[in-house]
Formats: sequence, structure tokens, C-alpha cells
Amino acid sequence: MKLIKWLVLGLVVVIGLAFAGWWFFLKSDPEPRAAIELTPTTTPATVAGQTGSALDGPWTVSPGDSRNFVGYRVTEKLIANISETEATGRTDHVTASMKIDGTTVSDVTVAADLTTLQSDNSFRDGRIKGEGLESTKFPEAKFVLTKPITLTTQPAIGDTIKVEATGDFTLHGVTKSVTIELQGRYDGKNVQVVGSLPIAFSDYGITAPTAPAVASVDDNGEMEMQLFFVKQG
Repeated sequence: MKLIKWLVLGLVVVIGLAFAGWWFFLKSDPEPRAAIELTPTTTPATVAGQTGSALDGPWTVSPGDSRNFVGYRVTEKLIANISETEATGRTDHVTASMKIDGTTVSDVTVAADLTTLQSDNSFRDGRIKGEGLESTKFPEAKFVLTKPITLTTQPAIGDTIKVEATGDFTLHGVTKSVTIELQGRYDGKNVQVVGSLPIAFSDYGITAPTAPAVASVDDNGEMEMQLFFVKQG
């Protein structure tokens, strides 16, 4: 009986230590999901000699604007699936471009520097540089539109629209054709775009990182993005 008691006590201690490790090193406070921000609408300025819609022309996103991000959302699990937490990491080191001509959106490219991904845990951030995403080896994630997006009509200022974007998505050195569901809104100044893409790690040759006796990571997750495009010219 004493042996059984000691075994039970040992098991309780192990589980307690695992919880402690999970709580202090892996427990996460995830970011809210990307969503269209209902910023006040404005009336776009009229440019002398300008013809067509104020939306027509090239639009870009530059690095360093904290409103913009590309990131991940994954589930981390404690040993034996005793508990789990959702983890998010993001970077604002994002470049993007697109062209709008009437009801056609084309020439869309979005690229993110994964070496600058940050979560609420530096331990996690360090791990994905050499494991999982291996961002040190594969620093860039990129989406290139391969099929123009055709709108039924140009959206009015303040309207939120939903579209699908088909293109080539490159992650971990692997390129796949994907379709991303997006929401967009023109506030009279910027074009806001948000969206997410489910990711099966095995499709991109990614092995989910693990921490012995503490946690594992689901073999799938999401890529999220929020972009505020600024018109050029």
C-alpha cells in the first residue's frame, strides 16, 4: 500500500510540475482574431484631372505600421492532453501591393518576414526559429494572386465586402495553390483587408515543435492577416 501511495504521490508531483511548466513558460494570452475595424469614413479628396473611381490605381502596405500584421494561431497541449491553450504570434514586417481597376482587383502580393514573429512568450519565439516554421532557414511567407478578383460592383465607402482570393502561398519553402476568404472595407482613405487560412503543417513539410514532458503543438493551425492598404500616386 505504501508503494502505491508513493507512486500516486509521484504522479501528482509530475503532473503538478508539468502544469507549472505549462503555466509559466507556455500558457498564452492569445490575440483577438483579425476583424474589420469600423473606422470613421471620410470623403476622398478629388485630384485635378482624375478620372474614374477613387479606388482605381495601385495600393501598397509598408513594413513597420503596427496596424498591419501577418501571424499564426495554433493550439498547444499539455502532456496527455490534460489542458491546452491557444497561441498567437504576429509580425508587422509586412509588404503588400495590389491594383484596382473598376471592379477588378489584380496584381496582389503579400510577403511577411517570419524571423520577426513575436508572441507573448520569448521561449516560443525562439523555438520556431529552429523548429517548426524554421524561420531562420525559411524567413519569408508569401502569397501571390493567380486569378484576378472580380467584384459585382465597386463598394461604397464604409461597406464591408467578402471575396475569395486564389493564389500561390509559399511557407517553409513549399508553394501551394490556396483560396483565402477575405473581408475588405474602404473607409475613404485606406482599404482594410482581413483574412485567415487553415494550414496543415504536413502540407508544407513542417514538423510541429514539442517540449518534452510539457507540451505539444497541434499539427495544424491558421495563418491570419490584417492589412491597411494606402493608395499610391
